[in-house]
Amino acid sequence: MATALAKKRGISGWKATIAVAMSNYIEAGAIIALATSLTLWQGAFGFDDGMVGVIAAISANAFGAAVGALIGGPLCDRLGRKFIYTYDLIVFMVGALMITFAASTVLLIVGVILMGIAVGAGVPASWTYIAEEAPQESRAAHVGTAQLAWSFGPAVGFALAIMVAPLGVNGSRLIFFHLFIVAAITWWVRRGLPESTRWKQQRAEEIASGAKISFFSGIKGLLAERKNWSALFFLLGVYGLWNTVAGQAGIFQPRVYAAAGVESATQQNLLQVLVWVLTAAATYFGFMKYGDRVSRRWLYFGGAALGVVAWVVLIFAPPGAFSLLFFACAWGISAGLGAQAFYGLWTAELFATKYRASAQGVLFMLARVLVGLLSLVFPVLLSGIGLEKLGLLIIGLLVVALLIGTIWAPETRGKSLEEIEAQRYGTKINA
Repeated sequence: MATALAKKRGISGWKATIAVAMSNYIEAGAIIALATSLTLWQGAFGFDDGMVGVIAAISANAFGAAVGALIGGPLCDRLGRKFIYTYDLIVFMVGALMITFAASTVLLIVGVILMGIAVGAGVPASWTYIAEEAPQESRAAHVGTAQLAWSFGPAVGFALAIMVAPLGVNGSRLIFFHLFIVAAITWWVRRGLPESTRWKQQRAEEIASGAKISFFSGIKGLLAERKNWSALFFLLGVYGLWNTVAGQAGIFQPRVYAAAGVESATQQNLLQVLVWVLTAAATYFGFMKYGDRVSRRWLYFGGAALGVVAWVVLIFAPPGAFSLLFFACAWGISAGLGAQAFYGLWTAELFATKYRASAQGVLFMLARVLVGLLSLVFPVLLSGIGLEKLGLLIIGLLVVALLIGTIWAPETRGKSLEEIEAQRYGTKINA
């Protein structure tokens, strides 16, 4: 029904999916733009490693996105999916411009916070919208588009970092300006998208029943239903723990490579380009092609297990070309098949339309808080206790996420969101 409505407005379901999925390109691009430039900003403005951790923690990678998710999720249920993806990019563009022209640490920090808040509000809305509008027989393929866009963000970001490296910090300014341009184009395209059909139907039913709707309605409904708690803990275990590792890899991976013996910034960025090109390939040829056709439990297990092996090799194998290339290939493929893509899919499937975006917001917020807490001390720990000792924590988090996702993976393949909702709650949740 949603696809038919989109076609009436001259927009195919896939075009709508791609337009909304660009939130993920912008999110990942913001993280990588900062990751590749933190050392340059540090040199330009003279702050220490402690401030590096603070800036990383308040960015789109952590607390900034957490705040945005906590605001954007409930607003998405209160005012609609379109409200968020219409206005969040305006905030993002302001932040991107502030960093592009930043002349001090203060302006850099404010721009980082604004971009983080916008990302936090936009990503849960995009995952929710895509899943609600996708055909039930190809929901994984549509949700995987968001993961595909997220993969292209770092691939392009690291490639750009290599190209503009001779320009120093001014090259980093150009990367942030490119994000401003992409955000502006995406905002323009999105103006013609329809509202989620499922959200409109849900809202009509709530109004007809006389339900009082407030900013907190989604979160109240989410937490009031006991069945939601198990899903919240499950998804936090799958995504929150994995993302705590991936978040450090996203923002601090150049420093991890340096600790592993790769000092050249160009070589570090080339390794990251390889990681994210393979992530995009694994997302398309793995998750999007097979997520609606094969056992999701074993597809998840394969990706998660490969991620554990990747970090074991990087941390404990003799340093050299083999271990670095193996890590880049294995971690890249793992990320395409693993926790984030499944998180986007399962979060949409396991919660009712009434509070689906609020659940996304709460979970995304908690996941980013976990990243932020570790980001505050990660640079200091890396230089203080070394990669091997810190690596035990990284591997432990990945192993726990692997076990949780594999053991408790839900069987939702091929079912409509309404069928899943009726099976989980015994009836459709209206008000």
